Amino acid sequence: MQTEQPYIHALGRAAFTRFYDPFIRAMIPERAFKERLIDLADVRPGLRVLDVGAGTGTLAILIKQRVPEAVVVGVDGDPAILDIARRKVVTTGVDVELREGLARRLPFPDASFDRVVTSLVVHHLADKEAVFREMARVLGPGGELHVADFGPPRTTAGRIVASMARRFERVADNLEGRLPDLMRAAGFADVEEISQFPILLGVVLLVHLRGRKP
Repeated sequence: MQTEQPYIHALGRAAFTRFYDPFIRAMIPERAFKERLIDLADVRPGLRVLDVGAGTGTLAILIKQRVPEAVVVGVDGDPAILDIARRKVVTTGVDVELREGLARRLPFPDASFDRVVTSLVVHHLADKEAVFREMARVLGPGGELHVADFGPPRTTAGRIVASMARRFERVADNLEGRLPDLMRAAGFADVEEISQFPILLGVVLLVHLRGRKP
């Protein structure tokens, strides 16, 4: 019998959720890599875009602001962080649908989207290959997955920080460079690392998965 994995909140504990946006802005060049992720996703009018692990809605809102004619949906498993996202959606005046749901059981039919994007979510997940398979399931023919998440550290300081981080998160797959292989095992083709953004914990990688294996 499969054991249900415990849910991990964005900053580890539910009590910290309200601090997520200022924490991320202080630690990571968030706007830069999310804008680059949108560039790579090549979102065009009429495309349906799913943001998995939408959190406070920053990426979904940026996509809708960039391409108002796209259909943008965000999904997250934390109702408290979705409340923050909904307030931001109202404040910015964009039309973004937000749904509660888990990455390993996305609440959408097969082939529902043209693009799936996800940012700083995969490192939280235990069975990453299964989640990539679920993302593949909701993509239609010719659909693409675009991932921004932690990658292997490139400096001595980054390796020191990474060695400590392994004890607290399910991040070893990221830090040891296994994500591309897990993506291929889930059925994606043309897995390509596009950009790197140096941060304290090594780098944020942007990975572009063009279509699926036949």
